[in-house]
Amino acid sequence: MPRLLIATENRGKRRELQQLLDGLSIDLVLPSEVGVTLNVEETGSTYAENAALKAVAYASASGLTALSDDSGLEADALNGAPGLYSARYSPLPGATDADRRAHLLQNLRGKPRPWRARFRATIAVATPDGEVRYADGVCPGEIIPDERGTGGFGYDPIFLLEGQTQTMAELGDEEKNRLSHRGRAVRAAIPILREMLGI
Repeated sequence: MPRLLIATENRGKRRELQQLLDGLSIDLVLPSEVGVTLNVEETGSTYAENAALKAVAYASASGLTALSDDSGLEADALNGAPGLYSARYSPLPGATDADRRAHLLQNLRGKPRPWRARFRATIAVATPDGEVRYADGVCPGEIIPDERGTGGFGYDPIFLLEGQTQTMAELGDEEKNRLSHRGRAVRAAIPILREMLGI
């Protein structure tokens, strides 16, 4: 069974990917399981560039095909912010997800609602010889001022999905995987994975 290296040590992300890639005969492995330790700085100016930086570095270091993703939340009222900086969107040192949500809501305060927004994800799949392919996913919705739900992470409790009555944090795993930006990007990447892994 071909192995696919996920360019993260996040076991939750591996579990999510296993659910999304169910039906593909591949073995998802984490860098620590193949003796790879890297710290790749995300210096790209797009999600695709950041995802590729990680995928290429991990594929080269491990000799395995590697998958990486980069994603962000884009608020129209803030000209697309926090965007690429979603994971670092707080002036506080050691900021938590709650700190980032509070900072976002503070910046939106006074701007007319609805606060239209979207989650965007790009997946990069790289081979050890440097070939890189991409897949994208977008999940439209709006940011709401009050947190709802205990699932998910990041901005999920304040992101209301378009056409839904629930926030991302109120969805079960199966529904979230069906609707989320990452879920859509992974499904778009399946034909690429089949081709690159020869399955």
